[in-house]
Amino acid sequence: MTATHFPGAPEGVAQDVEAPAAEQATVGPLTGDPAVVGVPTFVVGSVMLGLALINYAPAAGGALPIIILATGIGQLVATLWAAALGQSAVAAIFGIFSGFWLSYAALLTGLAHGWWGVAPAAAVHTVAAFLISWLIIIGVLTLGSLRLPAAFTLIFALIDVALILVLASTVNGSPGLAKAGGIAVFAFAAVGAYVFAGSLSVATGGKPFPLGRPVIT
Repeated sequence: MTATHFPGAPEGVAQDVEAPAAEQATVGPLTGDPAVVGVPTFVVGSVMLGLALINYAPAAGGALPIIILATGIGQLVATLWAAALGQSAVAAIFGIFSGFWLSYAALLTGLAHGWWGVAPAAAVHTVAAFLISWLIIIGVLTLGSLRLPAAFTLIFALIDVALILVLASTVNGSPGLAKAGGIAVFAFAAVGAYVFAGSLSVATGGKPFPLGRPVIT
């Protein structure tokens, strides 16, 4: 049997999954918690994005080194680590966000340099379509997380809020809505930092932090 675990999850949240003998032989020796890489790299990119949204730093310039080299790659590393451990749900979460961050960086860079052949007049609708697409999949992820500890659902719900605010800002050209989106980004980054602290506590021999009861048990 293999099990999918979430950092700090209460007993009963782990889900046992049958695995073929060959898979067990491959996965068995591997250990560790992918969240100790995936969560902090997610947080640092989120903080940088929040600073860009409140207009402290330019999104297309200052944010991209962190978003690509730390967050995008960090999420990918955590995805591969989780997949190697047989933690399908964890791999799916980090894989989704690796796709988000890397595609966001590609969108900004491509629009700035004209790589995608998008006319300036179509840029707003292009960004809006990007946000709508990710809002749909992360909305589904939010619903799918209702059996996880509440901290994870809260992170995903706040991401939904941030995407809605940034989408509204993009469509309406509203700096105020962009700043509100930045505040929502800081909020889910703060929850992510708490989750990371709990994962690091466990990794160093300490106790897990309480993450709240699942919405659906």
